[in-house]
Amino acid sequence: MKKISLLCALLLSFGCSQEIKIIDKPIDFKKERIEGTKEYIKTHYGLSVKNINITPKIVVLHWTAIPTLEKSYAFLKPQKLSNRPELKNAGNVNVSAHFLVDRDGTIYRLMPEKWMARHIIGLNYTAIGVENVGGENNEIEDLTPAQVEANIALVKYLKKKYPTITRLIGHHEYGDMNGTKCWLEKDSSYFT
Repeated sequence: MKKISLLCALLLSFGCSQEIKIIDKPIDFKKERIEGTKEYIKTHYGLSVKNINITPKIVVLHWTAIPTLEKSYAFLKPQKLSNRPELKNAGNVNVSAHFLVDRDGTIYRLMPEKWMARHIIGLNYTAIGVENVGGENNEIEDLTPAQVEANIALVKYLKKKYPTITRLIGHHEYGDMNGTKCWLEKDSSYFT
């Protein structure tokens, strides 16, 4: 995770001119997940919304702690949460992310960038989530050099596309955002 912190410190200061290849690989995001996301927004942020559009202000880098692209994608794809009991009480909509970066650096877009994904407590409504295959709690290294390069290119792309983005954090830093304008979580006990 130290690599993610270093990446976060460097990225926002660089220019945004690099070309990027993104492969669309949509997760299941149909009516059931959209309605579940609206309910999550109402329950956790106190907002009644007609759609799940966000204004991106933060990019959050994660790791899946799952060793392969196929297994990481299979975990994120279903619309309902099935195997995270510590999150189930906070809503049935499955966790998700906007992007998934494979060990070889290939970037996959899983859902529309301006839709809310459930990936970061308190910040989902303003954050774009980037999951990196592998990492802590499995038997492979945290980030490959190819993933680091892909994350740099992706964050530059997002910053250029969305000038509203002003922050870049690793998932482990989300608690530090409590008390900022971006933090919307209403349930103070909901923290992992």
